[in-house]
Amino acid sequence: VVAVGSAVQARVNLETMHPDGTAMPTAGTLTAFTPPSGPGVRVDTFGALGLETSLRYDSLLAKVIVRAPSLASALAKADRALGEFVIEGPETNIDLLRAVLTDAEFVSGPVDTGFLDRRLADLLPETDLLPNTSVPVRATPPSALAAGEMAAVAQMTSTVVDVAEPGSTVPAGAPLAILEAMKMQHEVLAETAAVVVRVEAGRGRTVAAGATVVVYRPVDSDGDLLATQVFDLDRSRADLDEVNERHRITRDGARPAAVAKRRAIGRRTARENIADLVDDGSFVEYGALVIAAQKARRSMDDLIANTPADGLVGGVATIGADDFGRDRSAAVVMSYDYTVLAGTQGWRNHAKTDRLLDIARRRDLPVVFFTEGGGGRPGDTDLDIVAGLDVPTFRAMGQIRDRAPSIAVVSGRCFAGNAALAGACDLIVATPDANIGMGGPAMISGGGLGEFAPEEIGPIQTQRRNGVVDVVADDESHAVALVRQLLGYFQGPVDDWEAPDPRVSRHVVPENRLRAYDVHAAIDAVADVGSVVELRPDYASGMVTAFMRVEGRPFGLVANSSLHLGGAIDADGADKLAEFLQLCQLRGLPIVSFCDTPGFMVGPESEANATVRRFSRLFSIGARLTVPFGAVILRKGYGLGAMAMTAGSFLAPQFTVAWPTGEIGGMGLEGAVRLGFAKELAAAPDEESRAELYDGLVAQMYERGRGLSAATTGELDDVIDPADTRAWIATL
Repeated sequence: VVAVGSAVQARVNLETMHPDGTAMPTAGTLTAFTPPSGPGVRVDTFGALGLETSLRYDSLLAKVIVRAPSLASALAKADRALGEFVIEGPETNIDLLRAVLTDAEFVSGPVDTGFLDRRLADLLPETDLLPNTSVPVRATPPSALAAGEMAAVAQMTSTVVDVAEPGSTVPAGAPLAILEAMKMQHEVLAETAAVVVRVEAGRGRTVAAGATVVVYRPVDSDGDLLATQVFDLDRSRADLDEVNERHRITRDGARPAAVAKRRAIGRRTARENIADLVDDGSFVEYGALVIAAQKARRSMDDLIANTPADGLVGGVATIGADDFGRDRSAAVVMSYDYTVLAGTQGWRNHAKTDRLLDIARRRDLPVVFFTEGGGGRPGDTDLDIVAGLDVPTFRAMGQIRDRAPSIAVVSGRCFAGNAALAGACDLIVATPDANIGMGGPAMISGGGLGEFAPEEIGPIQTQRRNGVVDVVADDESHAVALVRQLLGYFQGPVDDWEAPDPRVSRHVVPENRLRAYDVHAAIDAVADVGSVVELRPDYASGMVTAFMRVEGRPFGLVANSSLHLGGAIDADGADKLAEFLQLCQLRGLPIVSFCDTPGFMVGPESEANATVRRFSRLFSIGARLTVPFGAVILRKGYGLGAMAMTAGSFLAPQFTVAWPTGEIGGMGLEGAVRLGFAKELAAAPDEESRAELYDGLVAQMYERGRGLSAATTGELDDVIDPADTRAWIATL
C-alpha cells in the first residue's frame, strides 16, 4: 500500500477554552446542526437537530476528517470545512480549531505537543475575528431582581441536581443548589443566611455559565443561621473501614496459622524482619492489597485471605536516620513472604518488585532484599504470556548496582529466580539454615539431574566456602543487625567511635620474619573498636577483605594473611581482591591495603587455574581506581603480588608506607638468591659452606630491601611507627 496525500482530523468538542488552558464543558439543545460535506470531507458525529446534549458524557461532538494532496492543502481544507459547520446551541471549540489550523507556526511545522501551551494566549483572541457559523446559547438573564434580592449563579455550564425550595431558609455557607458538570457535583453556597425567593432553574435543568439558579434575600442572623459541619473525629467512615479491614488481613495478626508455622521452625515473618531492620514508624508499604493473579482458579475471598501482597512485602523506609540523617538513610526494603505460596515470584509481585526497583533507581536508594523463596511461580493464570522472559525484574536489579548499594538477606530456602536476585546484590548475608541454588529440587528433577532434598542444594557450608555468601549471621536477628552495619559503611561517617590502643599495633608482626601471624590482629589494632566486618572469610582465606572505620569514617580494607600460603596470592584470592576493589570503587569507599605477600602463587598447579588472566586483571582494575587508596607494608612486599596489592605500583596509592618489619623486593629473597647466585651456590665445596653462603646472601638482600633502606631511595613514602597508622589513613 502506497500512502498518497495527507489527512487531517479536527475534533469538535462541546467546550470552551480558558486562557489558562482549562477546558470547560458545555451542554444544551442543538437548535441548528449542519455538518460540512463534499469531496474529501467526512464527518463522524452523533449530533442531530434538536438533540439535547448532556454533561454526563465526553464532550466530543464530531470528528471532521479531510483528505488532500498535501498537508498544507489539507489544513486549509479542514479550516474551510469547519467554517461551513453550522451549530447553534451549546458553545464548541470550532473557533479555536480554526485558529490553530491557520496559525503560521502550525502550518509551517514541525509542531510538538507543547504547541498549544505556547500559543494559546495568542490563539484565543483570533477566535473573535473568525466568521462564526456556530451560535452558542448564552445564559438566560434572570427575571428582574427586587430590592434586597440576590442571585446565585452557575460558575460553569452544568446540570442542576438539587436546589433549595422557595421559602426555605438557608444558613450562611450552606448550599442553595448542587450542580453537576463532568460527573462531579459542585455546591452553590449562600454567602449569607438567606430565604429562597424563587428557583430559576429546577432539578434536571442544564444551565450555562453565569445563569441564575436561585434568587434569594439575605436575612439578619444572630449566629443561629450559620452553617457548620461538626465531625466526630473518632468515627470511622464505612469506606475507610473497608480499606482498613483489607489491610488488616494482610498483616501477621490476622494470619495466626501462617505465623505459627514460622515459629515452629524458629523463624520470623517477612514483616517482622522488615520491622526489625527499619527505623520505627518509617516503613511505607507499596502494593499491600495486591493478590496473586489466580482468579481463574481461585475465589476472590480465597486470594485475599491466602495470597496477601502476592507474597512480596515491600516499600520505602529509613535505616539509621539517627546516625546518618533522613536523606542518607532512605532505602527500598523488600521481602518475599514464604508463608504465601512459598515465597515464589508471582506475576504481580514481579510487578511490585519492578515498581520498587524503579523508585530505587530514580532516587538512587539502597535496596535491602530478603530473598527466601522458591523462584518462579507457574500457577498464575490471569495473564496472557508464553514464557515471561520479557519480565524486567532481573535487568532492573542489575542496573541498581550502578546506582546504589544492594544487600540480600537469605535464610531458609532460596532457589532459582530468588537466588538470582540475591546474587545480583553487592552483598549477601545468610543464616546457617540457608540453602541457595540456581535451581530447586523440582527443577533439578525435571532436568533429569537426580532427586535431591532442598537441604542438599547449596547449603551454607558450601556457599560460605565458595564465596557466594559474604557474611554468615547467627540467625535472622543477627542478620538484620549486620545489614544495618554493612549499609552504614555506604551511608557515611559516624560521630560515635572509639580508637583502639595504638601500642598494640607495635607488637602484631613477629620479630622473626619467618613466623606466621594473624593479620586480623593488625586490623583490629588500627580500626575503630567494633567497626570491622570481614567479607567472605571462608573463601580464599589468604586474602582478607573487610569494611572498617577509622575516626568514624568508612573504608574498604584488603590484607594478606600469612597463615595461608605464607600470604601468596592464589587464583581465588585474586578474584576476591578484584571484586572487592570494584565494589569499593563503585560505592566510593577509600581503600586501605595491608600488604604482606611474597607475591603471586606460581607453579604448574597454579597455572592450571588460569592465573595469567586472573592475576593480570588486578592491574587493569587497579589502574581504574579513582577512590583514595593507601598502602601499608606490614612485612613482605615482593614482586607483582605486592604491586597488585598497591593498585599496580607503589606510586599509585596516595601513600605507600611500611612498618619497621617491612621488606620489599622484585621477588622473594630466597628465590632471588637461588636464582641470582646459582653458580656461586653450586660451586660451594660442601653443604655447610653452601648453607653459610646462602644465609649470608639472604641477609644481604634483606638488609638492602628492608623498609628503612627502601625509604632512603624514595621507594616508600615513609617507615612509620605502627601506632601512627591511623593518622596516615585519616589523610585519605
